[in-house]
Amino acid sequence: MKRHVVFVHGLWIHSTSWEPWQEHFAKEGYETLAPGWPGDYDTPAATRSDPAGMADVGVDRITDAYSETLATLGAPPIVVGHSFGGLVAQKLLERGQAVAAVAISPAPVKGIRVLPLSLLRSSFPVLSDPRNKRRTVALTGKQFAYSFGNALSRTESDQLHQRFAIPGPGRPLFEASSANFTPHAPTTVDTRRADRGPLLLVAAGKDHTVPAVVVRAAYRLYSASSADTELVEYPGRGHSAAFDNGWRTLADASLDWLARRGL
Repeated sequence: MKRHVVFVHGLWIHSTSWEPWQEHFAKEGYETLAPGWPGDYDTPAATRSDPAGMADVGVDRITDAYSETLATLGAPPIVVGHSFGGLVAQKLLERGQAVAAVAISPAPVKGIRVLPLSLLRSSFPVLSDPRNKRRTVALTGKQFAYSFGNALSRTESDQLHQRFAIPGPGRPLFEASSANFTPHAPTTVDTRRADRGPLLLVAAGKDHTVPAVVVRAAYRLYSASSADTELVEYPGRGHSAAFDNGWRTLADASLDWLARRGL
């Protein structure tokens, strides 16, 4: 029986960004799925034309939607997530619904207190207006180039923006920014849990949206657990690392990490 791998996209990026990973993992014998968030459509164009279904969608609702998908698979799958998808992957791993998880530039879990200026700037298009908590917000090409494509040429950044960018709900960013002051915050993960599956945290050294220092802070939180947790950092990569021209480096490293664990 083939092992399932479920891919979880992040804020502002459509699930079709995972198609190269799906093809690559399928060649290695995995069954793959890349469901969208609640309110997403099957294509970026359709989602851009009608993003209203994503308004007010938060981390818990996103996680629960993927939880429902995982429950249909017959056995806990591997979950690979990027950005807020990386946070969702950690929550599903903590719930015992994933056998292992790869979190690429994951949005911060509750308890991380570092706030780099670039993270604040990347969040500004949403957090600058409290009304955005219940709205969807789209990034301009210039905003995308700063938040995702800063380690790329502007030409490639603009191509990725055109190909994959979609409006995203503002609520997850408000939930993450207030987590340390909110009891039972949606971004809470029990990083001390010892009976979960293996976790690979992936940091990108030039990431403006989730700087590597944030991912390293998550790794330190997990150090209180005896569960298998590994951190790898790619110094020259940005927040687009999961779907830009260098995606295969991360995909191959993830496959190698899984193979070393018999998964």
